[in-house]
Amino acid sequence: MPVKNLRTLVGLAATLTLAVPATASAITAEVARACDAAVAKAFPPRQIGNPAAGSAKGTAKDQRDYFQKCVSNNGKVDDAPAEASKDSKPSK
Repeated sequence: MPVKNLRTLVGLAATLTLAVPATASAITAEVARACDAAVAKAFPPRQIGNPAAGSAKGTAKDQRDYFQKCVSNNGKVDDAPAEASKDSKPSK
């Protein structure tokens, strides 16, 4: 009797594992382009022969993290300072 229960349990586990939908999805080309442009703006590439072009800020890991943050926000990165809420009135 224990072997039958073990087979049933293994079969049930296999069925449940296969029944779980895959949640991974690829990013769209538009999001990738927008994030690539945002990374290039935040971390400008250096130009050969022009020492004023580009910046030395950030490492490759910083750029990857920035890109992943952009992708997770669906192509939008909030680098700009947060604006005051529209319902708040300026004081006189």
